[in-house]
Amino acid sequence: MDKDPQLKEFLEQQIQWCKSQDHILEEIDIKLYEMKRIAEYALEHEFNSEKAKKLNGQLNELINEVHCLEKQLRTIVH
Repeated sequence: MDKDPQLKEFLEQQIQWCKSQDHILEEIDIKLYEMKRIAEYALEHEFNSEKAKKLNGQLNELINEVHCLEKQLRTIVH
């Protein structure tokens, strides 16, 4: 009977961890969708090198944000 409260606490922690991971994955999904929109825009339009640099900058920023979010997914669970 002593293990039941410990088990409940452990499972509640696991649920919170899963919710946190789910939130991170949702954020990654949003960033990836934005990257897709930029890529599709680039395919459908012609623009000068200044606009291309701006779009590349946006893509690089999103890539960095995704990498940071991915690092958060690699937390160790005990």
